[in-house]
Amino acid sequence: MKKFHPILLSALVFASCAPMTPQARIEKYPEKFAALSARDKSLVQQGQITRGMPHDAVLLAWGAPGQRYEGSKNGKAIERWDYVGSRPVYTSNFYGGYGFAGHGPYGRYSTLGYGVGPEIAYVPYHLASVWFANNGVDSWERAQ
Repeated sequence: MKKFHPILLSALVFASCAPMTPQARIEKYPEKFAALSARDKSLVQQGQITRGMPHDAVLLAWGAPGQRYEGSKNGKAIERWDYVGSRPVYTSNFYGGYGFAGHGPYGRYSTLGYGVGPEIAYVPYHLASVWFANNGVDSWERAQ
């Protein structure tokens, strides 16, 4: 029985890392999907958005944003959703010695021994933005 718990924990961790698809979000929020127009339902199922779509359609198509911003443009309330991704950056370092500390390409590190080998750092980048006005998508942009 003790071996079961680490296996279950590992499975849960790996499952939580899996990216959520539009279909998985539709299954999670069926009431939001049912409230959409036929055109928006079709686009959501393909993971696409277009001008005029409501917030819930974008949430189902692209998922929850990493950041939300509110503001004003030409006297109208606007909202921006930003989506971020991360890219692995591989580096190779040689360092050693008791208590040696230095600066790597993405911050400070220290070690209590010797080490040689690759390191991986995940660097965030801007993936997409969606601007809403009048309770619908006004415009959007996505990295290529």
